[in-house]
This record gives sequence, C-alpha cells and structure tokens, in this order.
Amino acid sequence: MSEATPVDMPKGAQAYSGISKLLHWATAILIFGVLPVGFLLEDLPKGYIQNLGYDLHRSFGFVILCLAALRILVRLVFGAPAAYAGLTPFERRASAFAHHALYILLFATPLLGWAATSAYPVSFSIFWLFELPPLVPANRTVSKILFEAHEWAAIAMIAILVAHIGGALVHRIIKRDGVLERMLPARKS
Repeated sequence: MSEATPVDMPKGAQAYSGISKLLHWATAILIFGVLPVGFLLEDLPKGYIQNLGYDLHRSFGFVILCLAALRILVRLVFGAPAAYAGLTPFERRASAFAHHALYILLFATPLLGWAATSAYPVSFSIFWLFELPPLVPANRTVSKILFEAHEWAAIAMIAILVAHIGGALVHRIIKRDGVLERMLPARKS
C-alpha cells in the first residue's frame, strides 16, 4: 500500500496570517463548545448546575463576540489572501456566502442572546469578573422573541458550519488541492 502524499498549499496561493489562523481556530473551538451547551441548558438539573451552565454559556458567548470583533480588526489590518484561483464559480460563491454569513452570525447570535437575557431580565457577569449592561429594557414578551431569534441564529450557524467544514474536507480529502492548508498551522519541513 502506498503512502498518501502530503497536501501542500497550492502554488502561488497565500496562507492566512498567523493571527488570523489563531483567531479562526480559537473561535471554532469555542463555538463547538458553546453551541451544544446552549441546546442542553434547559435539560440540565435546575439549580447550581443549570445556573453554572448559563453563566458559562453567556461568558463564552461574550468571548466569541469579542473574538469576532478582533477578527474584523485583524482582517482590516492584515487583509485576507485572495480566493484560491482554482475554485469553480460555484465554490467561489458558496465560500463567499458562507464566510460572510458566519461573520454576521458571530455577531448576531451572541448579541441576540445578550439582548434576550437583558429583556428577561437577568443580570449576568462574564466569568464572575464584571457585569454586562442590559442591551434592552425588561420585557418578557420581547425576551421570548429574542431567545427564539437567538436559537434560530444558532441553528443557521450550525447549518453553515456543516457546509463550511464539508467544503474544507472536500478540498482536503477529495480534491487534495491544498485550499484547507491556507488556514492550518504551518508545517515544519
């Protein structure tokens, strides 16, 4: 059986900056923790465990919001490499849509959760260090609508992440064109 040859970055293609890669993967790790917990919060035992789950969900959601803002800043300062020239027109459009939608959802989802919690009303602190101010006045009806919007934003994020990860795996496993390598840590030769 022959060994698989390593996939290298496409010739002439640029990798993302080191800080962009770090922020991308830190955001990904946090999202993969926050999303499932968010859907399980209501099923946790009432009391300390559930309250801890909510506190951590809100705190990490705020960190994701901050990372999203930092990612935009880094993108403005360092830019982003041009799209890989070997992409088909469909891949180029799908990739642009997924990236733009994920950026929007990285802001919208935590902001909707923050607003919903404010309207409920519940005050909350970030890792028990400082409290966030309410975004909207207390109103249980508005809170219910905002929590539902928060949940739908999370579902949309999951759907787009599945497509994003699927596309990355197609490029890595099937096409073996090195597109994924632009966002992976650099390998030492």
